[in-house]
Amino acid sequence: MPVNALYRDDFYLSTCEAVVTAIHEGGGIELDQTCFYAASGGQPGDTGFLERADGSKIDLGPTKHGATKDIVVHVPSAGQPQPVIGERLVLHVDWPRRYRLMRMHTACHLLSVVCSYPITGAAVGEDESRIDFDMSETIDKEEVTAKMMELVAHNYPVYVQWITDEDLAANPGIVKSKNVRPPMGLGRVSLVCIGENSAIDSQPCGGTHVSETQEVGQVHIAKIEKKGKENRRFRIRFGVPGNEA
Repeated sequence: MPVNALYRDDFYLSTCEAVVTAIHEGGGIELDQTCFYAASGGQPGDTGFLERADGSKIDLGPTKHGATKDIVVHVPSAGQPQPVIGERLVLHVDWPRRYRLMRMHTACHLLSVVCSYPITGAAVGEDESRIDFDMSETIDKEEVTAKMMELVAHNYPVYVQWITDEDLAANPGIVKSKNVRPPMGLGRVSLVCIGENSAIDSQPCGGTHVSETQEVGQVHIAKIEKKGKENRRFRIRFGVPGNEA
């Protein structure tokens, strides 16, 4: 059953109520609505727990999509009790983890502004993220870090605008990723915009992000690796070199 994915409209929503609509053979739980982000586009799925009416908890591992993008499966950790269809639960996202991922994902967008090359791969992590660019140029990691931190310090707004699938199909040039296309088929696609009137950046992305660049905090490029004649992998970490958060 298609889920009402509340996180798509509110990245800061960390708890909500929901009703169990299906139980998968492997124990995965579907709900009528959720604030849990399901793994997609290089960002891990949310973890946390489900609270039952008696106050007991069902601990969850990383959330994932089902057969299609409009199905979200909440995956209980080993040995957890199983709810029943129709049961009402309160969802609690592991907020410190989600917020680190939001900050890090936004930092990845800032890196794509500083390095305006086609993206060939990406993975968002709690402590380190990576972006692969289709580029052969040599670039200084301290210079890239300084430019990213200028964007952080300016405190540009970060927000979402919605376009239709047809809008995206008619404007393929707005997609920075060379190998991965934004998810389509839900009728609308989110554009993550940075700066007033998208002055800094605008790109399709279904992940979660902070609302202003200052929230990213201190980040730096820890390493730039050569992964082929025309591929460079940038590794982003929190903190400053030698004193990483």
